[in-house]
Amino acid sequence: MESPSPAPAMIEVRHLRKAFGGVPVLRDVSLTVSRGEAVALIGPSGSGKSTLLRCLNLLTLPDSGAVRVGTQAMDFTGGQRLPRDRDLAAFRARTGMVFQAFNLFPHLSVLGNVMEGPVTVLRTAPAEARERALALLDKVGLADKAAASPDRLSGGQKQRVAIARALAMRPEVMLFDEATSALDPELVGEVLAVVRQLAAEGMTMVLVTHEMAFAREVADRVVFLRDGTIVEDGPARQVIDAPREAATRAFLSHFHRGAPLAAEPAAPAEPAEPAEPAAPAG
Repeated sequence: MESPSPAPAMIEVRHLRKAFGGVPVLRDVSLTVSRGEAVALIGPSGSGKSTLLRCLNLLTLPDSGAVRVGTQAMDFTGGQRLPRDRDLAAFRARTGMVFQAFNLFPHLSVLGNVMEGPVTVLRTAPAEARERALALLDKVGLADKAAASPDRLSGGQKQRVAIARALAMRPEVMLFDEATSALDPELVGEVLAVVRQLAAEGMTMVLVTHEMAFAREVADRVVFLRDGTIVEDGPARQVIDAPREAATRAFLSHFHRGAPLAAEPAAPAEPAEPAEPAAPAG
């Protein structure tokens, strides 16, 4: 009797390439992420982590290669036409993204921020959107802040609202781009606790992070990038505790319990990934 074929990956990236101003940032990157898997992307600045993450929901359009999330696929092989805005919106609807900056709407309450996407983009009835938004705020521990203005929140609270807002769109995949890097150290834990809960519930996630202890604990896999290529990809604890590649070992030698101990050793100059505009809500 033949064994059943494995379920297709939730995320599939094939031969992705991206350059900015002629400087390569991603070089022939291929990656798959299974449904329910949490994958952490680690590596030095300029290694391509954030660019790869933004290519997963096409906030950055690859120069070549293909990206699939669920059943939505985009092929950027030579000669392919660039996707239309409508197609991009349909593709991005599969993913929720949380950035370093919180990007909350200052003129809306916390509840209004979480409701806005479902009402405006998904055309959800306001009563239904309100009920889900309140449930999500409770999930991230902010039910008591529903009526508050964003400027009355701490950084950690704002980031938890941003996570609730992304979840309100019912994404199949959550993407986190250094979601704790802008926070004071004492506020990092409350955001990581929410991400840890999502991982335990089986949400498919890709996280760019410098929190090595967190990546070891929460991620199923860790992918180490350097110079726009994947150097090492394996089970989180194996990569963090006993990396096989010398470049991975050199990078991780400067971390202890998730905190950097020293700067990266001198190395050939790597192009910094250019700043890109924040994504529109929804």
